[in-house]
Amino acid sequence: MSGESSALIELGFVGAPFGVRGWVKLRSHTDPPERLLEHRYLQLGLSGAWQTYQVEASGRSGGQLTVKLAGVDDRDKARALRGAQVCVPRSELPRRDDRDFYRADLIGCEVVNLSGVRLGIVQHFLETPAHALMVVRGEQEFWVPAVPLHLRRVDLKARQVVVDWGDPAD
Repeated sequence: MSGESSALIELGFVGAPFGVRGWVKLRSHTDPPERLLEHRYLQLGLSGAWQTYQVEASGRSGGQLTVKLAGVDDRDKARALRGAQVCVPRSELPRRDDRDFYRADLIGCEVVNLSGVRLGIVQHFLETPAHALMVVRGEQEFWVPAVPLHLRRVDLKARQVVVDWGDPAD
């Protein structure tokens, strides 16, 4: 398979092991977080290697999502997955409208602020406990909180993101 329909979209990442029977904690990028658990199969990527895992069971602990993946039967195997990207094929995700997008759609987009000043290009996202940060590189590097307060307009056709963020000279 090739093309946009087979592209993987990151929906989260694997956290710490949970217990001794192979369960792991998941950090979800979806809203609500439980939407990640709607997928029976997840693609996990770590150091460039990808593997498909079936979700055998899921739950919550201390506000975090937890899953038991087929073939991950002990704490050591669960620990080996820590930090892995959790992805699904784009074709398995709901179609988005013009006001909705996936983070992967923003990679490579030009970013300008409300004054029209070009800040750079979206490189990737960083997760923090509070929210994701959009890493934008141009003449300088900016870490813009990926929240509605700062993401004012996304035009995927024009490949441009307008943000409420300071001028580079400030």
